[in-house]
Amino acid sequence: MESLDKKVANSDPQSATSILEMSITEQTKLQRWLNRMDGVSGLETRGIERVPEELRHPKVTAGSYVQMFLIWFAINCTANNMTVGILGPVAFGLGFKDAVLCCLFGTIFGSVCTGYISSFGPVSGHRTLIVARYTMGYWPSKLCVLLNLVIELGYGLVDCLVAGLILAAVNGHGMTVIVGIIVSAIITWVVATFGIKWFHTFERYVWIPTVLILFILIGSAAPHFDTSTPSISTGVALAGSRVSYFFLAASGPLGWAPASADFYSYYPSSTSRFMTAAMTTSGITLGKLLIEFLGIGLASGLATMPSWADAFSLSTGALIAEAFAPLGDFGKFCAVVLAICVSANNIPGTYAAALNCQMLGRWPATIPRPVWSTVVVIVFTVCAIAGRAQLLTIFLNFLSLIGYWVIIWIVMTVEEELLFRRQKGYDWDRSSDKTYLPVGYAAFASFLLGWAGAILCMYQTYYTGPIAKLVGNGADLGLPVSMSWAGLVYPIFRHLELKYVGH
Repeated sequence: MESLDKKVANSDPQSATSILEMSITEQTKLQRWLNRMDGVSGLETRGIERVPEELRHPKVTAGSYVQMFLIWFAINCTANNMTVGILGPVAFGLGFKDAVLCCLFGTIFGSVCTGYISSFGPVSGHRTLIVARYTMGYWPSKLCVLLNLVIELGYGLVDCLVAGLILAAVNGHGMTVIVGIIVSAIITWVVATFGIKWFHTFERYVWIPTVLILFILIGSAAPHFDTSTPSISTGVALAGSRVSYFFLAASGPLGWAPASADFYSYYPSSTSRFMTAAMTTSGITLGKLLIEFLGIGLASGLATMPSWADAFSLSTGALIAEAFAPLGDFGKFCAVVLAICVSANNIPGTYAAALNCQMLGRWPATIPRPVWSTVVVIVFTVCAIAGRAQLLTIFLNFLSLIGYWVIIWIVMTVEEELLFRRQKGYDWDRSSDKTYLPVGYAAFASFLLGWAGAILCMYQTYYTGPIAKLVGNGADLGLPVSMSWAGLVYPIFRHLELKYVGH
């Protein structure tokens, strides 16, 4: 094999840095052992380096697009997302119809944004936040990496916690929540560690038992849904609640944007960007709405079903288990299957988090992806055990914060592609070339200004911005304001950056 020094010496200066970064994982004994495992077990050893065309799938077919839809449907049609639905009536006081409409259109909005970002996977062969360098610049993009790690660890915490609460409730608390959390974490670790082949295979089939169980839940619980009681608030206060829940629902699918291209980097560059975005958007939307509408229904029945209210006072998992109670032991079996299938949501986040760890710098890049996935699982498992009594509080505060930074980055990415790269395009082989990538002044300044708008307009349990206070009892306007502020100034700042810096 050609030595690293020789590779660098034979390359032009603009690509030398890229070769150094892409070759760094070849230098460890552990990596060489993992490379041998690749041929035996299908363990994916590739990290954040670009996937060359010769190593991608030979062609894209109709089945390839169906697979895109199925993996996103499976990822999002999981019991943890029921919590988003429950928050509509419980946290915002919305009636069934108001909650369903806000959830519907908020989910569509967030899913469209994530679908757009996912389309960069096949055309670039890169992981999502490597693509972010072409907008944010090499160093500022690492801020996105850190923020995305928070998202993925947060989702890992919530996913394991939901599974643990359901398993504990079904077992009559003979199984502790901690044991349930660990069971879910082990399933996640196995698939995420072995990588993209195992991940695609798992997601291709796991949605089948999930959907069957959900239709059983509909038959068991839907007669007790309260679809007629109106929202608690009226007037401006009701408008504020609707806006807040709309953007809360949007934050869920938005949270997948920084990882969405990761799962498509092995698709050939001939893959249709439109179809990639369309399949991703529809998979996320349909998967989330099926489970979130059920959550809204369960929450709407709390006032008329004392047994549900008593169970909900214990945990969300207990509420789900109670909804299956009329089915006896078969209902318990259904709840267990639903809990196990939560790992379908946790696996892709864990996989992406391991890649993000490698993006933090040259030293982290020397540590193979399977090692990082193990570290990630340990971290969110410990956090889930520590926070097992505060699920709704964790989910509400965590989910709302996701959308702010993600939507700022997305709007800048759209403007970068449409306004500044329409003619020259992207050179995907220069993802580590600091003389080619944007310096990042424009993106970083726009990012900070967008966050300033979010702070002024956010409505959280721990803080309400001065502008958010002006709408009824408070409304979370952080997402649209941060998006609009960043979107207005980025073209100006980027034009100045190109004029005076040159790239």
